[in-house]
This record gives sequence, structure tokens and C-alpha cells, in this order.
Amino acid sequence: MGIHYDYKSTRGMKAMEKQAKREKKLAERKAKRAAKLGLDEKKTEGNQRDVSKPLTLEDLTNPDK
Repeated sequence: MGIHYDYKSTRGMKAMEKQAKREKKLAERKAKRAAKLGLDEKKTEGNQRDVSKPLTLEDLTNPDK
């Protein structure tokens, strides 16, 4: 009777623990994805150039840009 009695009495608690674990993993994934996207956006912001100006050889070869 030990296993069956214990199963019903702890079923709700185990379900809540599983849900909390799932939500924690989801939050970690979202945070990781947001951090990754944030870094990508910062990289692209610095590499933007004015498209109305013509592209010159200096723009291509200058390491500071």
C-alpha cells in the first residue's frame, strides 16, 4: 500500500515542481536569446553606414571603420 498511497498524496506537489522547472528553463532560454539578440543588434549598429553616400576604396580598406 505504500507506493499507491504515496502517489496520490504527492501527485499535486510533483506536478507543481515539474511546472516550475519548465517555467525556469523557459525563462533561461528567453534570457539567453534576448542577450544574444542584444549583442547582435549592438554589432550591427556600429557597422551601419550612410547608404546615400557612394562606396569608396577608403571605406573598404580603413580598419577603423
